[in-house]
Amino acid sequence: MFVIATFENCLFIELAISALEQKEIPKEKILAAPLDKRTEPRQLFDTIHKSDGFSLFDGGAILGTCFMLLGAIYGYVLKWGPIIWGIIGAVSGLLLGFLIKMIIVKKNKKGLKKITAEIVLMVRCEEHQWESVEKILWENSALGITKIKTQ
Repeated sequence: MFVIATFENCLFIELAISALEQKEIPKEKILAAPLDKRTEPRQLFDTIHKSDGFSLFDGGAILGTCFMLLGAIYGYVLKWGPIIWGIIGAVSGLLLGFLIKMIIVKKNKKGLKKITAEIVLMVRCEEHQWESVEKILWENSALGITKIKTQ
């Protein structure tokens, strides 16, 4: 059986490998492979063929709807009427929501460190060793674990 786990690049991967070796799993059955980092920056705008699930226009759509409604309501008492004020409210809400989301995205790119898998650890072990291998990997801060049964 193969056990595959992902780790951040830190000391815990070394601790996990040495703990596995102490559980009588030979070095020849352990493989640690580092992953290459993405060199090009992520795209901010989605295309029709590729989307990352993060939308810049959801806040703009919400604010545009709210401002359009308020513009149409208060447009009855203002000089240009409800249609023009509704359009002004929709456009200004769309722009404001888009700008707020852009500022949030730019701040989060600089500030927060996201957890990423940097090293993949593959261990070939017997079926009866699975529980101890899993326990060792979770104790050493694995980001994710899976097992593949071989025949």
